This record gives sequence, C-alpha cells and structure tokens, in this order.
Amino acid sequence: MLNLSNSKREYARAKTLMPGGVNSAARAFGAVGGEPIVFERGDGPWLFDIDGNRYLDYIGSWGPMILGHQCPEISAAVHAAVDRGTSFGAPTVAENELAELIVDCVGSVEMVRLVNSGTEATMSAIRVARGYTGRDIVIKFAGNYHGHVDSLLVSAGSAAATLGVPNSPGVTAGTAQDTMICRYNDVQNLEEAFATHGDKIAAVILEPICGNMGCVTPSAEFLNALRSTTHKHGAVLIFDEVMCGFRVALGGAQSIFGIDPDMTTMGKIVGGGLPLGAFAGKKEIMQHVLPAGKVFQAGTLSGNPIATAAGIAMLTSLRENPPYEHLETLAAKLHTGLANAATSAGIEHCINRVGSMMTLFFHPGPVTDWDSAAKCDTEKFSKYFWGLIHRGVYMPCSQFEALFISATHTDQHIQQTIDAAAEVFAGLK
Repeated sequence: MLNLSNSKREYARAKTLMPGGVNSAARAFGAVGGEPIVFERGDGPWLFDIDGNRYLDYIGSWGPMILGHQCPEISAAVHAAVDRGTSFGAPTVAENELAELIVDCVGSVEMVRLVNSGTEATMSAIRVARGYTGRDIVIKFAGNYHGHVDSLLVSAGSAAATLGVPNSPGVTAGTAQDTMICRYNDVQNLEEAFATHGDKIAAVILEPICGNMGCVTPSAEFLNALRSTTHKHGAVLIFDEVMCGFRVALGGAQSIFGIDPDMTTMGKIVGGGLPLGAFAGKKEIMQHVLPAGKVFQAGTLSGNPIATAAGIAMLTSLRENPPYEHLETLAAKLHTGLANAATSAGIEHCINRVGSMMTLFFHPGPVTDWDSAAKCDTEKFSKYFWGLIHRGVYMPCSQFEALFISATHTDQHIQQTIDAAAEVFAGLK
C-alpha cells in the first residue's frame, strides 16, 4: 500500500493557508477524488514525493518539461542568470535573443511581446485584436481553455453560437457579453456566427490542438474555414499554442496543419518551465501595442532575465537537437500499448494523439468536441488514475487533460506504463 502520510499532513497544513490547499485548482484532485500528492523534486522522467515514492511523470508541469526535469542545459542557464541578478525592470539582450528564436521557429510570427504567463498572453492578445479591429466580439469554442481571463471564462448560453454567460462568480455579465461561444469542429456553426455578427467580430481564438477537454484535434475543413472566414470578415485569427506550442513541433501546431494565424499566444515550453508567456503575430497588428501604438500592455517582470535564460536554453536545445522523432516513437508505442490493453480488457475507449500529447478517453468515441468529450465515464477514469498512482505512474488528474511524454522517457518506461495500465484495466471490468 502506498504510504502518503507526509503528503496528507502537508495538505492538511496547506488547507489552513491557501484556498483549497493549492495555488491552482487543477492540482486539487477534484476530478478524481482523494487528496493531492506533495512533491519534493523531479529528475528526468521521474517525480519524487515527500514520502519517498517515485512516479513516472506524464504531466511534466502540464507540458513544459519536454526535455525532462532538471535538463542540464536549462539548469546551467538559470544558474548563470541568477548570478547576474534576478530582475532589472529594464531591457536586456536576453529578451532580444528569445524573441529572435521565437520568430525564427514560428513561421507566422513577425513581432513578439514577452509576458509572464499563458493567461496574460491570451488576455493581451484579445485586447490587441479588439484595438486593431475596433470591434468588440470575440469567438471562443466550448471546451477550449485560455486561462482565467474574465472575458474568456464563460460558457455557452442556451445554444452554441450565442453570447457567453459567466461560469465563475466574479465574472460579470457585462464582461461576458462580448464573448460568443461556438462548437469546436463545427463549420456551419462558425459560418452562421459570422453571417449574423461578422462586422462586429474582432477575433476568433482557439486551441489548434486542445488539451483542456482532453487532446482533441481540428479537422482540416474546420481549420480552412477558420482561416478563410476570418480573412473574409477582417477578424483576427488567434491560435492559443500555450500548451501545444513547441510541444508537437518546433513551429507549433500551425506548422503541422499549414495554417498561419494572425496572432499566436505561447507559454509553458517557451519559458523552459519558468513563468513566462508571449503573444506574437504579424507586425501590422503588433505595432498597435504600446509604446509603438495605443493598446496598453505592461509588466514589471515581463522578460525576466531568469525566465528568458531558461526559454533561450529550451528553444536552442529543441532547434539544435530536435527530440520530436524520438517523442513520436515513444508516443506511438504508448498509444498502441494502451489501446491494446484496454481492448483486451473490454474497456470502451478511444485515444486522441498528436505527437507527444495524448488522451485516453473512457468513451467509445470519436471525441471531436466538448459535447462528445463530456460523455466520458469519469468515474472509471478516477479508478484508472488511482490505480496507476499505486503502480508508480503519475497521469493528469482529470479525464479532460492531455498527458505529455518527455524526451527522457525510454522504451522501458513506456512498457512499464503499459503493463501498469493493463493491470488497472483488468480490475475495471
């Protein structure tokens, strides 16, 4: 039996100090029951908790640890940066170097503004799109998550393609009224929204590979409709690549699908796992940001020298020693192994995957949008999650999150995971 006594003690302490005992709701195990595990350190593909238990990590800090924990190049860059100072609130050469790397890697990007998180990136991109177009309405898609931005933290009204309603206390109806919710992968729904409101729509924002309703991918028809429709109506197309950027390919999802958005938001990998985000895009649009233009955006810690050092080390490593072929091999093996094990156990399932992002859905599938994802057997997923925990495998603590593989995982680690899952599946019949 797994000993988690120290984790339980620290979590009890945390609940007296922080709301729910956590600093991000995703860590609270609310979707799987039980109490969160408290960790001490990571090394390569492993996480170690404060009770001395070791787990194969398939969360990787929700994506950024593509090179594993304690990547030598990133650690060295961070240590060197700390020795020079932790924050200046003034320009540094490192900001230029990281921006140049982003421009070089992501084909649609001409200019970059560094910020502190993915949420800040999407919030700012929406403001810029509205300032650039002089319009108010933003379209988002049900099941897509873009951080805890008030105007994007909304759910669909009585039907998709209606103006959003707040889904959190503290988000006002006034804030939500300029956000429209459409169905992911539904071309007709998108076109109807533009037919009715086209001259008022400032932007469309989406995850080009979803990670927050599980891994869900767009159809080619949907992507082409997004690009042609926004172009026709003069709206800004924003790809939220906070999760998939540099993860599925060096140029992000847009390089895989061959679609150039007008703006891109980034986070996680772009900062090497440190708090850093970016919004970027065409020069014509980005020149509207203060001080070049009039759209206000600022941040004391934006372009922080420690975070930019980590980001430079990360993107340089990914460009000079691309791990993507290795990651594809590992991910394909895990995909096939989990599918075969679930089928052998008679478990209804489907698996969606792009590169090293993947979700096993407890649903016969296909899962193409939030409506289909929401039909998953979340109770069965919870049992699967805890079964793997007790076998030393740490998966995302929600059916509606993607798992991530790192370049430090090996064939042996993947097989260990498949064998553990097979044991769990056998007990889920």
